[in-house]
Amino acid sequence: MGAVEAGIAMVMRFDVILTILAAAAFGIVVGAIPGLTATMAIALLVPITFFMEPIPAVGAMIACSAMAIFAGDIPSTLMRMPGTPASAAYTDECYAMTRKGEAEVALGANVLFSALGGLFGTAVLIVAAPLLAEVALGFSSFEYFWLALLGLSCAIFIGTGAPLKGLLSLLLGLFFATIGLDNPAGIPRFTFGNAELLSGVDFIPAMIGLFAVSEVLRAMASGAPDWEMRQTAMRNPLKGWGRMFVTYWPQQLRGNITGTAIGILPGAGADIAAWVSYAMSRKFSKTPEKFGTGHVEGIIESTSSNNAALAGAWVPALVFGIPGDSITAIVIGVLYLKGLNPGPTLFLNNPQAIYAVFTIFILANLAMIPLGLAALKAGTALLRVPRKLMMPIILVFCIVGAYAVNNSVYGVVLMLGFGVLGFLMEEHGVPIAPCVLGIVLGKLLEEAFVTSMIKADGQLLAFFERPMAAGLGVLTLLVLCLPLLGRLRRALRSA
Repeated sequence: MGAVEAGIAMVMRFDVILTILAAAAFGIVVGAIPGLTATMAIALLVPITFFMEPIPAVGAMIACSAMAIFAGDIPSTLMRMPGTPASAAYTDECYAMTRKGEAEVALGANVLFSALGGLFGTAVLIVAAPLLAEVALGFSSFEYFWLALLGLSCAIFIGTGAPLKGLLSLLLGLFFATIGLDNPAGIPRFTFGNAELLSGVDFIPAMIGLFAVSEVLRAMASGAPDWEMRQTAMRNPLKGWGRMFVTYWPQQLRGNITGTAIGILPGAGADIAAWVSYAMSRKFSKTPEKFGTGHVEGIIESTSSNNAALAGAWVPALVFGIPGDSITAIVIGVLYLKGLNPGPTLFLNNPQAIYAVFTIFILANLAMIPLGLAALKAGTALLRVPRKLMMPIILVFCIVGAYAVNNSVYGVVLMLGFGVLGFLMEEHGVPIAPCVLGIVLGKLLEEAFVTSMIKADGQLLAFFERPMAAGLGVLTLLVLCLPLLGRLRRALRSA
């Protein structure tokens, strides 16, 4: 208990608490601005951490990332513009609730279940970090192939329109994922002699364009009328908390488990966790027809998942120094800089620092509720600003966000191109979500498949030889086949 008490004492200092609160406020501001991301918020904090002691520096990173992931839900709900990629999966659902006059219910659910998801992920981090990290490290290219294919199969349940249009959107995303030099063969594909395209299509500018810029173009095409919910006030974000918790606790728990498990996998992250959880929620829902019309069930499962994934990503980062996502990739550099070298020896030589990290996670997620509720009050003030004034400001932030990814005009060009594409897709009823999912998982799917085929010398049965690969493979095939079996059963019954 000495190490536990020492770790808590390291955090319960005035300067550390003040640093955590300041970083949390900064994370909310950055996460709530469409075009900026939680990763960008962490990157902006790095120079400041040079002047901090180790524990305040790590505390700032944890609090900032947790708040930024949550804050991305605010513009998603109010303006259909995800503040961070982790909010993209359920943006349309949140905005549909706003159009129904239920913005306070959607945002209240985001606050509560984001905090609960983060606390669940933290509990797993505390209890089972070494064991779960070893399981994740056992993943080979075979397991990653099935994981990527499982994620892509979720596109079947994400699109609310015709299945063929959803498939078209998914194929477009997979096509964009093949562009560039970053492929197993190392051969330029679809670059048309353009040097910029050799680096491929970056996900962040594409997402900003498809969601935010397309919305700006849509507002311009319609004459930029004022927000439909402008008169809606954030009267009581706590409304329905008890009912939602009692009614949807299975969805929350499933989202927590899914998010933590995906977060632990090196290279996965909160955005993939949110996509998978939203698709699972729709698949297993008793009322799937309500999804896409403003139904809180999918929001609860997804927002629980992406915040749980944030804590899960720290499992391989702390135990083996392997980043679980882009945020922990930056944090690992700060840990080395502060002498907290991640790895098994950190648990042996400096256990009090580990318990300090656990304590910071708990405090950050508990603080999310009061700080988040305050942020909602400020966020709804955006609806009082005329759309003609808001849209140019949003476009400026989008340009800044797209440029800051690689400090290149190429990101801005990509963003504008995808903005036009997103506008045209939605004008013709083609859903955007499957396209985004294809861009996210396309490269992982191809690399894992080619690597696995080389290992297996072309034998497809090798994809089922490893126990974990076989389990994921069977699950993926069930997800793909169950809808077909359901249709066949209904056809037989009607016959």
